[in-house]
Amino acid sequence: MKPKHLQIFLGTILTSLLIIFTSCQQVPNSQIVTIRSANSTWMPELFQTYIVNIGLENLSYNVKKPKQIEYLPIYISIANGDLEYSIVYYDPQHKEFFDNSGGEEKLEKVGVLTPNGIQGYQIDKKTADKYNITNIEQLKDPKIAKLFDSDGDGKANLVGCNPGWSCELVINHHLKAYELENTVEHNQGEYEILLRDTISRYKLGKPIIYYGYNPHWISTQLIRNRDVVWLEVPFNSLPESMGNITEKDTSVDGKNLGFPILQQRIVANKKFLEANPIARKWFELVQIPIEDMNAESLRIKEGEDQEEDILRHAEEWIKNNQKKYDTWLEIARQAAN
Repeated sequence: MKPKHLQIFLGTILTSLLIIFTSCQQVPNSQIVTIRSANSTWMPELFQTYIVNIGLENLSYNVKKPKQIEYLPIYISIANGDLEYSIVYYDPQHKEFFDNSGGEEKLEKVGVLTPNGIQGYQIDKKTADKYNITNIEQLKDPKIAKLFDSDGDGKANLVGCNPGWSCELVINHHLKAYELENTVEHNQGEYEILLRDTISRYKLGKPIIYYGYNPHWISTQLIRNRDVVWLEVPFNSLPESMGNITEKDTSVDGKNLGFPILQQRIVANKKFLEANPIARKWFELVQIPIEDMNAESLRIKEGEDQEEDILRHAEEWIKNNQKKYDTWLEIARQAAN
């Protein structure tokens, strides 16, 4: 081969290798998709968000630090495109938030992040057994209600939900539907602080009544059928905005607890999901058992409650579930094909 031809030949090979090498590099930063997320101020949700976000980073997304804001602003922000997703859709209880923020035109529910959350009213077992209390309706009796009076006004002090939470609407609806407004007061404030006060009263041997949700650390401190019992409701009655919910949807172990069994799901911007099949598949796959959420909630309650603590907990959870986590990642990557 003549020198001139050899020079052209080598130049062609070098150019080809450069093209191949360049194509194997990562997509320039300007083309990497940025994902913004948020969760409520209930910190165990941050644990879930970190688990999801670490996977998104492994899938080559640029993931911003999660924000902590309340539920309705989260939905509105996702619908407006100011956030890409959140892990806060409690199905069906957040239906009103979803519908009022743009509904299926702008939002989409994906996967089941934590299944079968149980919620309802609980009282201490000692008082339940002594007075044969099995149904919330029995608190219409002023004498029964007064047993749970903690502020001296003669009404039962029912520890309830933060203002703005969907369970707040259900509790207020129940008090009216079951004619309890004259004998039961819905105590609201910071749910976690109120529950700590509830445990203090329990340890002093005083009657307690509270709204309970599992997964939550409360279920590891006050054990069902040992320390506390669930109360039934006299009949199903829920806000119309929650849709058609039957007694089957609100019953656990043969008891009608009056609240729907919750499936915690991811809610995301519809256009984002359509443009990002890998992220959609990831959202569909990630699942965190209730038992793990209870354990995380307790760690937070016992003082490991800073963001760096919760990030460490998420990393530990991933390590303890590495094989399953890696399988989810591999399946999600295949969604690009």
